[in-house]
Amino acid sequence: MEEVYILDQTFENADFSQIQRGEYEHCIFRNCNLEYADLSGFSFNNCEFTGCNLSMAKLCRTAFREVIFKECKMFGLHFNECNEFGMSFRFDGCYLNNSVFYKQALKRHYLKIQN
Repeated sequence: MEEVYILDQTFENADFSQIQRGEYEHCIFRNCNLEYADLSGFSFNNCEFTGCNLSMAKLCRTAFREVIFKECKMFGLHFNECNEFGMSFRFDGCYLNNSVFYKQALKRHYLKIQN
């Protein structure tokens, strides 16, 4: 499967059970369904997820760099499987039940959880 490079796109109300693998930069995802999506090897740079469902998505080697998650449903995610290089994200009002950060070398400012 060919990887794509997507820049400055906004995705709204989309069902991404089969999202195209690649690098997403400066993209906005609003009310999108990524539940159970395989995001392995994806790269999200300076992206924003608002009101999305990412529950149980596969995150093997997924890169999150300067990513903001707002009011997202994120149950059962294994952030310990992500690409650690440059990892930086913020959670604002998200549900992170049963998500795993085991052995992550995250700095305190990477995790800004607001309820």
